[in-house]
Formats: sequence, structure tokens, C-alpha cells
Amino acid sequence: MKALLSDQVADFFADLQSIYNVRVPVLLPDGTRSFGCFGAAPLALLGGALPEKPTSAFFPHSDIFFTAGSNSIQVQAPLSKPLLIAGFTPSDLKSLRFTDRFFDDGLRDDIYFRLRKNAVIVAVSGYCLPDGALIPPAGGGCDLELVFDGSIWFIMSYSETGSKITAELPDNVPEEIVGPLPQETCFILNEDEELIKKAASILRNDLVPDSFWEEIGDKCILCTSCNLVCPTCTCFGVQDWRYGEAVERSRMWDSCQLSGFMREASGHNPLGTEALRTRRRIHHKLAADPLQWGEISCFLCGRCDAACPTGIGILAVAREMVHRFG
Repeated sequence: MKALLSDQVADFFADLQSIYNVRVPVLLPDGTRSFGCFGAAPLALLGGALPEKPTSAFFPHSDIFFTAGSNSIQVQAPLSKPLLIAGFTPSDLKSLRFTDRFFDDGLRDDIYFRLRKNAVIVAVSGYCLPDGALIPPAGGGCDLELVFDGSIWFIMSYSETGSKITAELPDNVPEEIVGPLPQETCFILNEDEELIKKAASILRNDLVPDSFWEEIGDKCILCTSCNLVCPTCTCFGVQDWRYGEAVERSRMWDSCQLSGFMREASGHNPLGTEALRTRRRIHHKLAADPLQWGEISCFLCGRCDAACPTGIGILAVAREMVHRFG
């Protein structure tokens, strides 16, 4: 088994920079954490899920499709080095799997897979929450997993690429340590998962009155934070910009909470009220996606509940639904 002391982790990522474009959790000047290029700021693996959408590494806020001139079309060049992204939680890995399925369904999205192809995913788990609490190990769904036991980072390889990356590391786990974490920690009951399933059942059985959505919608201030941080929100708009003789086509994230999201050219808007838009946001994740994809598309990362300034993240709304109509 491979392992690193805390003061060896930075060297581990530094050695990978010749092969990969390494992005890791970094500490910002204001004390918050974010995904950043390795070496641009202090490494900050501890702290749990990062605030931003982890899938934005492959589906960025704004992305150029191509630039067309009078006699040529220029598309995005291939990456000089594949990405290596560290800092995914087990919940993030589920979100990434779902997003991969979405962009590979029907017509494969070449813009997304230009970044996703050959990318190395490194999960972070163990006793690494702010209070030292446990994130249970993912046990797969990534190339590598760094599992923190409180003093040592164990490195688990789950792919051929992961094994190649760790091949040169010594087997240096002390003999008295049997494994990274007790096995039973991988089977902690997730009460939030049961809550989401109950809320999904309530929605499927049409037990939520319109008055509830009006009440929740009245709290929405259209900040769109819920969509901006959700790993499985994939809506975008496409626009063309003219610069002299050249036209640039790009896409940018859209939000189902904005009034123009589904407004038609005629002026009709099937989601013309905030109550309808809020209902769609929750219904989409908990009821519509299970019909289309076979699973609820909220993987309980907690980002929307943390980001929403008025307390109507998906877990908060689900808890209220279960309390009133369950």
C-alpha cells in the first residue's frame, strides 16, 4: 500500500506537472478554498467539498466552440497536457459520472470531452472535514483516492493510469497500520439520502400543492447560486459574437431560475412565474431525471444549501416537503 506524509503531498503533485495540467484545492487570500493550478496558491486538501461546481473543470462557465473568419474556421486546439484534478469528494464522483452520461448521450459533446478525455480524477476522503469528521472513502469511481487518517495520506489506485502514477512510490505504510480506515466507516447511514428519496416519492405522487411552490418561490431572489454550484446542472445558452470579420460562437451556463430561461419568441413563457421555475428546479432533479436517467440527479453535495442566501436549497425544500406532505 502507498502512503504519503502530509509534507510529501505537495512534492507528489509537483512531480506530476511535467505530464499533467495539475489542478488542486488551493487556499485563497480571504481564507476560502477553490480549485486552482498547482503552485499558484498554498495547497489546501483538507476542508471537504469545495464551494464551486467541480464538473466546471470540463464544463466551464464560458467555452468557445469555434471562431469563423471570411475564409477559415478555427476550433479549440487540443490540450497540450491532459488535466489532473484533485479534490473530488465521493459525492462529486457520482455527479461527474452522471454528467459524463449526460454529455455522452445521443450526440457526444466534443467540447466537453475535449477537456474530459484522458483526465485523471483524484478523490479526497478520510478525516478531512473542517472539524476533523469523516468523509467515507469512495472506494472507486476515480483514478486515485487520497484517504487521510489524521496524519497519513493513503493512496488508493483504481485504474491503470492511477497505478502507473503511483508505481514509483515506495510501499511505506508502517506495519502496525492495517489499512487506511476501519471498514465499517464505509457504510455510514446517510439520512439525507433517505430524505431525498422520500421527497422524490412525494413529487412523483403529485402530493405538493401549487401554494407550496408559490411560498418557496417568493423566497427566491434570482441569484442563481443553486445552478452555479450544482455539479449536475448542465443548462447552457449559445451565442455568436462578431468581431470585425470574425464571428465567435460560444456557450455559457444558463439558469432555470431566470425569467427568460424558457421564454419563447412569441413572448409566451411556460415558466413565467418564480413558483413554476422553483418547482421545475426541484422536480427536475428528484422526479424527471429518475424517469430519464434512472436515478435522482442530486447527489447530496450540499452546495446549493450552503450557497442559497434565503434557505431554499434542495435539501431544505425536500425537508419541508417531507415534513408537510410525507
